[in-house]
Amino acid sequence: MATITFYGAIEGVTGSAYLLATDKAKILLDCGLFQGRREEEEGNLEDFPFSVAELDAVVLSHAHLDHSGRLPKLVADGYKSSIYMTRPTTELLDILLKDAVSLQLRDVEWENKRLRRGGKKLIEPMYDLEDVEKTLSLCAGIDYGQRKTIADGVDICFRDAGHILGSSIVEVFVNEQGVEKKLVFSGDLGNSCSALLRDPEVVEHADVLLLESTYGDRNHRPMQETLEEFEDIVEQASINGGNILIPSFAVGRTQEIIFRLGELYQKGKLRQQAVYLDSPMAIAVTEIYHRYQDVYNREDKAALKQGSANSLHSFLPVLRYSSSTAESMALNNIEAGAIIIAGSGMCNGGRIRHHFKHNIWRRNAHVIFVGFQAMGTPGRALVDGAKFFNHAGEKIAVKAAMHTIGGFSAHASQSQLLDWINHFSQPRPRLFLVHGEEKTKLSFQEFLKQQSWDASIPAKGETISF
Repeated sequence: MATITFYGAIEGVTGSAYLLATDKAKILLDCGLFQGRREEEEGNLEDFPFSVAELDAVVLSHAHLDHSGRLPKLVADGYKSSIYMTRPTTELLDILLKDAVSLQLRDVEWENKRLRRGGKKLIEPMYDLEDVEKTLSLCAGIDYGQRKTIADGVDICFRDAGHILGSSIVEVFVNEQGVEKKLVFSGDLGNSCSALLRDPEVVEHADVLLLESTYGDRNHRPMQETLEEFEDIVEQASINGGNILIPSFAVGRTQEIIFRLGELYQKGKLRQQAVYLDSPMAIAVTEIYHRYQDVYNREDKAALKQGSANSLHSFLPVLRYSSSTAESMALNNIEAGAIIIAGSGMCNGGRIRHHFKHNIWRRNAHVIFVGFQAMGTPGRALVDGAKFFNHAGEKIAVKAAMHTIGGFSAHASQSQLLDWINHFSQPRPRLFLVHGEEKTKLSFQEFLKQQSWDASIPAKGETISF
């Protein structure tokens, strides 16, 4: 009898990892980083709670590090088989993992300098660049809708999740003793109102369903209201002279924001002198998005053509790329009239912290949060009203106007999640809520109960059979 054990994205929204075991194979769904509080991130260094040597295959829903970031550790610990994902995900993963290992090695170097001065034991990185290269060599890209045998008695098929480029809903077909059963893992489902990507693909049958619940307790504001608010903030900043800082995830959110700013530009409503994309990784990802325009939705492909554009960059002609450190530092000389998009999305690293240092104390500056801010992150603290921002040991007063625009979320809202699962036919699948904070999952569970859905919330390490 097949079993599923829940190892990650159970007590929060990071560290996605689920082990499927059949009588003939063991398959790992996702292998993500734990992110947020220090105690959570320390879990990344722990041994995997299963035998790496016994794994027959790994299946990746999409490239975000909270779903992919521990893959090199898995390889460093001895994994040698294939890692299956969509073709765009293979390209994005190359960028994200190389960036992650670079940041990790830098952090370990700085920490070891401190430990060495104190005569303490030095720490080792979780993995190195060689492990990343080995990981990338194991990646196998599969097209949407293509059923593929990945182990004895186990097939998979990817469906478009509409979350980021290449994101997938994973259908897993398990054949035991001549009987086929189907597990569906939603991955991260996209917001059907988002720009560029298509709506999450409908799936109509499953025996077991693992459903993300990031926004299971709320609905996003209507997109029209969101766009009006975004336009108002941009307009206000142009009037009072301040810069706009947008902490943004390199994959997905950045491209959406560029498109929305492009819409304002095409309508003559963007007065800022320049929009700076200050992230080498986001720049590289934006170029990948350009290469995969075949997966854009019809409406936004049409908008690009109407603007005589063949890429996001040409749709927003005032967009400037800041790749080098010197180019990034030069932005400090701009006191007004600029929009700066930089990572990380939750402000726990990256160039956005540098720009906060030079802008967040200015009363005419604006910070726009366009993505989910997990508990324990600096971004969440600012959203919750923090009066100071800590940067390299310096406390910087927060005087800038803070704006949170949830409508740009790349995750499906409560009503969108319900609409998606209501496409499943009778008998309904056994439903398990994952990838959500505890209060959110409990609220979503109660909401689903009112909609005649019986949803379970698994505990970390819990095993269920089907």
